Amino acid sequence: MIGSETINGYLARLAARQPTPGGGAAAALHAAQGAALVAMVARYTTGAKYEQHASLVERIAEASDGLIVEALQLADADEHAFQSVIDSYKLPSGTEELDAARSAGIQAALAQAAQVPGRLIAVARAVVDLATELFDVANSNVISDVAAAADAARAAATTARVNIDINVVAIKDNAVRTRLAGETDGLADSVVAAADKLAARVRERILA
Repeated sequence: MIGSETINGYLARLAARQPTPGGGAAAALHAAQGAALVAMVARYTTGAKYEQHASLVERIAEASDGLIVEALQLADADEHAFQSVIDSYKLPSGTEELDAARSAGIQAALAQAAQVPGRLIAVARAVVDLATELFDVANSNVISDVAAAADAARAAATTARVNIDINVVAIKDNAVRTRLAGETDGLADSVVAAADKLAARVRERILA
């Protein structure tokens, strides 16, 4: 599991000439880091000075902790899904029956692989939403980390979108392609817009 690896170990695997982990896992770790930054800012926004916002801050910290777990699970899920795609291309062929089974296996694996980054975009959006909620009450000493969280979530969403694209274009079934596209169309763009807006607000607050 990626979540139990050392950073050096994970980066060594990422840098190696091997198919997994790849961009999908990296995207999930972007999201996990974004969620962790939101949780950190929330935990610095406590004490008597922030008492009136205690319930909001506690909810955001707990929700962010949950998103860290979910993002790490998606990192593993992406690695497994892509490995399934690779394995499906290794299925035996040479007869009409084998060729049909291999083709069906490839298409099913590609469709599954496209679903994981779709879920990741939703996590990235949740990270940006929590960071946006926290912005107005956040401890000014760590306000730059709100922007860092937004940018990490932005990277997760845009990387996930590319991973969806590369899987969807290889799917032959138009109905499946349309369904997968419909589930994710515009989602990454909305994350980017929200993240950019929040990062700009942070810079304005810092430089005011």
